Amino acid sequence: MALRIVKVQFHTAGKLYDFNAGNLELKPGDRVIVETERGRSIATVVVAPVEFPQELAPEGMKSIIRKAYPDDIEAAARNAAKEKEAFDFCLARIAERGMAMKLVKVEYLYDGSKAIFYFTADGRVDFRELVKDLAHTFHTRIEMRQIGVRDEAKMVGGIGICGRELCCSSFLREFEPVSVKMAKEQSLALNPTKISGQCGRLLCCLGYEFETYCSLRKCLPKCGKVVQLGNTKGEVVKLNLFDGTVTVRTEDDREVVLKGDEIRQENITDRVKKPPRENEKAPEGEPRKDARESHPHGRGKGRRERHKEGRDKEKKPRNPGNTGERK
Repeated sequence: MALRIVKVQFHTAGKLYDFNAGNLELKPGDRVIVETERGRSIATVVVAPVEFPQELAPEGMKSIIRKAYPDDIEAAARNAAKEKEAFDFCLARIAERGMAMKLVKVEYLYDGSKAIFYFTADGRVDFRELVKDLAHTFHTRIEMRQIGVRDEAKMVGGIGICGRELCCSSFLREFEPVSVKMAKEQSLALNPTKISGQCGRLLCCLGYEFETYCSLRKCLPKCGKVVQLGNTKGEVVKLNLFDGTVTVRTEDDREVVLKGDEIRQENITDRVKKPPRENEKAPEGEPRKDARESHPHGRGKGRRERHKEGRDKEKKPRNPGNTGERK
């Protein structure tokens, strides 16, 4: 016997959850009432029901109770109004107590049995007295949940530096790791204001084309390599990943553009290192040759040695033959 599994979300761009649709005819965008670990909640259908063999269905999967009625939609609207009131009240209490925390969002469960207060903080916060005030005012269970800056940006939303709505609040359901290497691989300026998002972390979009850039770079020689194509030989100074070309500088200081797919691997060599200059540091065990040592006036001598010679000259008498003794 096959099961009809449907995917739903509880928030925009939120994580998808599987539920058993049963015999209900559902389509994307329908509002449904589901049973969760926190109680009954209202969700939105994202993927229409798909039949799966019963042995492949996940264990403990719950079923959708029914479609949402107009009364359920009105109850959700009332909860939204209560969330605004609870947010303002909690914000005022945090300011009065001088608590080192930032309130992000308040969420009421569908049946109003619990209110969840999301906040960010640098460390642990003692909010026991705050919870007492909230429970006494709203007469419901209170849960304080600390979240990260990325989750904050996802809940609050906004406009990114690209001029579009934030990816995390519009379609990105899960956060993927992002590193500075992704920016380097795409030849982006490592300016924190240019590669950081509203949350202060690296932009999520840096990972969208990272693998494409890596695959394009593998087909081209790296900068600094010496390549030869026909009669042209020079050092690679620039890459154009989209055109698949490289710019080389020849020995006569000319820049020539070559196609990367025409350069064979055996024609790619390392750049020959130039010999060190005379004034550069000599290898270990060999004395350093100083140009001042060969100066005819002895300028290669140290400052202390020259000063000592000057004092010795002052001690000598001006006329060595006149000793001052009378005959």
